[in-house]
Amino acid sequence: MGQHVSRTDFEWVYTEEPHASRRKIILEKYPQIKKLFGYDPNFKWVVTAMVLVQFASMFVVKDLSYPVLFLMAYCFGGVINHSLMLAIHEIAHNLAFGHGRPMANRLFGFFANLPIVIPISVSFKKYHLEHHRYQGDEKLDTDLPTLLEAKLFCTTFGKFCWVCLQPFFYSFRPLVTYPKPPSTLEYVNLAIQLTFDVIVWYFFGPKVLIYLLCGGLMAMGLHPVAGHFISEHYMYKKGFETYSYYGPLNFITFNVGYHNEHHDFPAVPGSRLPEVRKIASEFYEDLPQHNSWTAVLYDFVMDPDIGPYARIKRKHRGLAS
Repeated sequence: MGQHVSRTDFEWVYTEEPHASRRKIILEKYPQIKKLFGYDPNFKWVVTAMVLVQFASMFVVKDLSYPVLFLMAYCFGGVINHSLMLAIHEIAHNLAFGHGRPMANRLFGFFANLPIVIPISVSFKKYHLEHHRYQGDEKLDTDLPTLLEAKLFCTTFGKFCWVCLQPFFYSFRPLVTYPKPPSTLEYVNLAIQLTFDVIVWYFFGPKVLIYLLCGGLMAMGLHPVAGHFISEHYMYKKGFETYSYYGPLNFITFNVGYHNEHHDFPAVPGSRLPEVRKIASEFYEDLPQHNSWTAVLYDFVMDPDIGPYARIKRKHRGLAS
């Protein structure tokens, strides 16, 4: 099973999450950052192009053998679907059409969701915004692994399995730890997605749906772009709970690697986060950062000091008013 992790509990702290206070300090010194708030008018065209590429790939995939299909899903289709998931992350912050047009953002989220096969757009938003507001809260932050996960996947081999199964934990954990009743928009998201899936099945066959679904799942597990799931908040240096990555994979992930900057300024679209770091560089240059998402995955599995326990948690104190 490999080496056992050295930690036996999460890192419990009694301080507030660091981003709100840093945001206030930065804005006092650099109020011009407020000009970066809003939405990127190019974003919707980039996302539309990715969705259309996936639509076009259906004509190719339907005639592929399964070995070639899975290889293409891992190397190409899954990467695009993972990028679309991060587009849904941007949309959750109303960064497709701005805060003044919430329904336009939701409808565009349905569109970006189509190649992913499973309806996630609306459900992701209702949990993700609380991850920002209540970072580290043992109940409200569903990005945190559960105690059961940490206990079960506490060896080298266990952590490898946990990484591979990460899409399932990421998807089902909120339903267990913090279930919420489905909203009307979630039912709409489900109806639109199922209609799309049935149409694809009817005209292209099940092989195309397998390509789209499996590609997304593989690219959320043992895959370089999936390194951001771990790099963002797992404690690689004691006392630090958010980490940025400034490498080339930001180009296909809407700069999600600029994660300290994103949590400090969630109203800034991904395309402008490098500008935040440039303006307020002294606030970010000394923070620990990652240079490679692949190295993040390797270290997570092989380093006994890192694992599902390596997260900063805060006791649940109820919803703020």
